[in-house]
Amino acid sequence: MTAPRVQIADEMLRRFAASLRSTQLYSKGHPIITRNLESLSAAFQLLHSLQPTIVIGLVGDEVIVDDMPMAKADTLGPFVRRLQQSGVERVTIDRGVTKDEVTAFIDAVTAPEARAEDEGTIAFPPMPHIRVGRVSVEQRVESNLGDMGTIKRLYSEAVTAANAVWEAAQTEGQPDATVARTMIDGLAQAVAQNRTALLALTTLKNYDNYTFTHMVNVSILTMGQARGLGIDGPLLREFGLAALMHDIGKVRTPLEVLNKPDKLTDDEFTIMKRHVVDGAEILRMTPDVPALAPVMAFEHHLRVDGSGYPHGVKRPSLNIGTMLCSIADVYDAMRSQRRYQQAFPTDRILEVLKRNDGQQFDQHLVRRFVQLIGIYPAGNLVRLNTGEVAVVRQIYAPDPYRPQVRVLIDREGRRLETTYELNLWEAAPEDAARPSSIVAPLDPAGYQFDPLLLM
Repeated sequence: MTAPRVQIADEMLRRFAASLRSTQLYSKGHPIITRNLESLSAAFQLLHSLQPTIVIGLVGDEVIVDDMPMAKADTLGPFVRRLQQSGVERVTIDRGVTKDEVTAFIDAVTAPEARAEDEGTIAFPPMPHIRVGRVSVEQRVESNLGDMGTIKRLYSEAVTAANAVWEAAQTEGQPDATVARTMIDGLAQAVAQNRTALLALTTLKNYDNYTFTHMVNVSILTMGQARGLGIDGPLLREFGLAALMHDIGKVRTPLEVLNKPDKLTDDEFTIMKRHVVDGAEILRMTPDVPALAPVMAFEHHLRVDGSGYPHGVKRPSLNIGTMLCSIADVYDAMRSQRRYQQAFPTDRILEVLKRNDGQQFDQHLVRRFVQLIGIYPAGNLVRLNTGEVAVVRQIYAPDPYRPQVRVLIDREGRRLETTYELNLWEAAPEDAARPSSIVAPLDPAGYQFDPLLLM
């Protein structure tokens, strides 16, 4: 957050505190309340001129605005304690918020029943541009991001949310942007704080829920790449939300084409390719989605060299979000096992990303992607050159073939009571007794444990 933005955010918090205090002290309709609410709305508008979303987080005794510690919680008075008792740790305010919505939020927090000392929840009215994050597995990731079990539940609930987003687009003609944004808030926080663990979950091969896991995986992989480029805060969430909905146009694809277990005919493929245009149309008509979303939906099958589809569309350059999403889309589609396709190993996928002399995908971004996920991604179960079985814990960017691993099974096939870690890039090839490389990935289905929980 730049210095001017910090100053504006600090002023916004002061006006927030003044509005809360005056609403508690004066009767409804008092001129002081009105004046403070108008000042607060003006502060929101000023900050929204710089970014599409404001996220106010309540972490411990601190108030965070867009991942930047701003003040101690007591500056906003006892309402912070009441919010936390009700399970609210995050307040997200989107561009376009109205004075009526701000008033409704503050009235809900400062109502007499909301100031009670019990731990009941606050009854918030519908507020299209204001969302509160409650303490639940999918929202409260801040304090448990080192725990793979928590991250797995976060991922699972993100897939469920993706299902709801998809069904809303099918039945109502528009995806549920509120559900999508709430889910992306949690995933973006996890990408920022424990990217390795979250990326590991994209290696799960659940083809029964392919459509929804693909949505979530492409979002995570796009945000992971964006984070590596220094993109953070509201813009990172915009990338994630747009990537989540990159295939939303497929809700208009006939099911006999979308779910066909065999290779598509030329006519069927022509129908399938229509989803990029349909997706852009749907998202352009959907309120509260970033402008990047229809762009990414339309462009994600275009290539840097002008190939791809929609046929005949030429771009002097593709949006950076599109290029990151395209890499994530191809990678996840190829490494996912489906009824009509076995999963490809990562090295084969990378060959595809580099084909045609590297003209279809930006090779600088492809190299960064390899450094992000490795040849053997985190969470993969692998066999070492000495026969041991290990799970990949962490990628080593200078040599993606030699990550850090945790050895789980010895060379005789016995499960180790005490596992241990190895940095394969430090191994001396002449030392035959010590593992120095990976010889093959393994299918975790053949083992009686979850390698992700042993990372």
